[in-house]
Amino acid sequence: MFTLVPVNFFRPAAAREALADVAVLREDDRVEFKDIPAYSAVLIYSVSGDASALPEIFNILQELPSCSEYNKLLCSWKDGELSLAIAQGKSLLLANSYKAPDFTTAQYFIFLAMKSLQLNPEVTTIRFRHTLTPEQEMALYRYFKAVDCKSTGL
Repeated sequence: MFTLVPVNFFRPAAAREALADVAVLREDDRVEFKDIPAYSAVLIYSVSGDASALPEIFNILQELPSCSEYNKLLCSWKDGELSLAIAQGKSLLLANSYKAPDFTTAQYFIFLAMKSLQLNPEVTTIRFRHTLTPEQEMALYRYFKAVDCKSTGL
């Protein structure tokens, strides 16, 4: 679970409250935060138990500014969750994650996000932080200008 807050509105003492406004927190969840300077935002996220891993969206938001295209669409799909961020130029338009147990569901959420932002896939390169199967790549090539899949050890 996570939320992004503009840096000008972020108060460390209110981080838990900000996340609780958009997600259900358990009493034992720790709430942590990290700056996302490229988008003048703070990522607030929950950590359960002894886990200390950052949510995948953090990695995506760190990597997104390095995409050279004007329409930037960076995704990660692993363990039944699609994480994606979309930007135009230097403006972050969307950062979210969705339960997507299969690739068809992941595609549904990608296209829904694109449609809600009125972005045309035919002029957009979609980038994944990991490799896809050839079938998954081909399914995306039918709609997007280009598909870029990088192996990052995920």
